[in-house]
Amino acid sequence: MTQNNLGIALEILGQRESGTARLDEAVRAYRAALQERTRERVPLAWAETQSNLGTALESLGQRASGTASLEEAVAAYRAASEEYTRERVPLRWAMTQNNLGDALERLGERESGTARLEEAVAALRVALQERTRERVPFDWATTQSNLGDALERLGERESGTAHLEKAVTACRAALEERTRDRVPLQWATTQNNLGRALEMLGEREGGTARLEEAVAAYRAALEERTRDRVPLDWAITQNNLGNALQALGERESGTARLQEAVAAYDAALAIFVPAGLDRYVESCRIYRDRSIALLDQRRRSLLPER
Repeated sequence: MTQNNLGIALEILGQRESGTARLDEAVRAYRAALQERTRERVPLAWAETQSNLGTALESLGQRASGTASLEEAVAAYRAASEEYTRERVPLRWAMTQNNLGDALERLGERESGTARLEEAVAALRVALQERTRERVPFDWATTQSNLGDALERLGERESGTAHLEKAVTACRAALEERTRDRVPLQWATTQNNLGRALEMLGEREGGTARLEEAVAAYRAALEERTRDRVPLDWAITQNNLGNALQALGERESGTARLQEAVAAYDAALAIFVPAGLDRYVESCRIYRDRSIALLDQRRRSLLPER
């Protein structure tokens, strides 16, 4: 029990920090717990620790450039679901399906094709069969938000907008229960997810309305996702905000949006670089350089002719 609880405490700390040291410690604590919490001896307690291990590995995987930790997270969730069955513990089964879907979505984000993302959507939709709004409204909202995230990733890889529209619908449904007053950080996560879906829709449509909505959603998220409270999440949303502002800046005259985009990327890099988050750093610098190039081009075009 002590090692499992230690893992939980370390994982909570690790979620609030931009590095990985606490999360690494959490993984070690959970693995130590599993040496005594065996499936043969205490099957449900074993499943609990497998599930906890999965969440710590998933958080590690989010910060790493490869997929090893995410693969391990998927394996841990699948192990947990062998004892956390729908018949025995339906809500814990649904929780595990939700977590599995989230990990599969993160894997799918890094792989080509759509197989993992389709698995993620399927897992999240089955979770909603038990995680109903009437029964567990906050859990229902969490899974709706995760479903929106997975649908948005699927939509990125397809030419139409059907999955992106469904992503917006799922995120807005989640926000009916995930209100700022009740769960401010979860509300901010869903605002961030909503922003991504709106941004992708905006890039495929004419005009700027969806992109304006995306910027508003990201800025709303940043009201709770502050640098002091959740530095990595703050940086991720700053990076997303930069992308939406860059897309707006390309469609508008003037330089204000592009200047704001560069500022957002700089803010994100202030967290990504010292934390050694190479995957985020590389992408952020590419988009920042593009914004600077567009900004220089726009400034030259605005100079009076001689």
